[in-house]
Amino acid sequence: MESISCKNNQSRIWLKVFVESRDGTTDSVGYYLFLPISLRILMTDNIDDDTITSVDNSVKKLPDHLLIEIFIRVPISDWAQISCVKKQWANLFRGECLWQAALINTYPLAGRAKRWPGPIPQGLSRRRFTALYISKHIFALDGDIDELVGHTYLFLKEQLELSSMTPPSAILHGTIIDQFIACGKSNDMAHELASQIWLAVLDSLEENENTFCLLKSFAQEGDVFLPYPYSRSTKVQWRVFEKLFTDFRDCFSHVDYYDVLACAKNKFQPIPSSWLGY
Repeated sequence: MESISCKNNQSRIWLKVFVESRDGTTDSVGYYLFLPISLRILMTDNIDDDTITSVDNSVKKLPDHLLIEIFIRVPISDWAQISCVKKQWANLFRGECLWQAALINTYPLAGRAKRWPGPIPQGLSRRRFTALYISKHIFALDGDIDELVGHTYLFLKEQLELSSMTPPSAILHGTIIDQFIACGKSNDMAHELASQIWLAVLDSLEENENTFCLLKSFAQEGDVFLPYPYSRSTKVQWRVFEKLFTDFRDCFSHVDYYDVLACAKNKFQPIPSSWLGY
């Protein structure tokens, strides 16, 4: 039988494994994992240079569940580098077990079973971990809505970046609103959260031709009357035009510029002087 005790600091992680033998005695084996990933493992309590062996020779002695206990205590910023060290480690990061452990270790309350209705799927542990990380670091949210916001952000970003044919913004916005309402949020809360997610995703898009074409198509969409909270946020529509006329001004042809400018004038009066001038 094994039990695990872990301590960490900025430079290393100490993992002590207590192993109970059949005769009832208990032995301990300690592992030091040094960061960054010029990794070395020390397999004794008495640390000296002679005891240091390379990971390539020693890490094979560690079973997967102990590696997972180590990795989930390493800073998240190092995970991509760790997964490139060995094929075995890469497989752990592709599997479900590591992400389940990371989810429980980092977000203990996420382990509670929750009802998840609505059109946007919750996904497995890796996606749930990513959603919670996004909610905490992009939106600074805590509480019962944090995972929901993260999943909605991922859904919208994937639709805008990965879809070969992006649905109209009204359909995407309606899907987000449906998700929040299905999870018990009020109309006002659903509309406000959807607006925040749209703004965050728009600001995260890379400045390339695909993003320019996407924003231009959103700007040229006709106005369709939709009841609140399904009506599109004025702040989001403004951000679309703002990015086009500031970040992508040089991408316009003469005809496209005046076409998009006419759409902007139909929606907003007055428009900023910085938007004028081809």
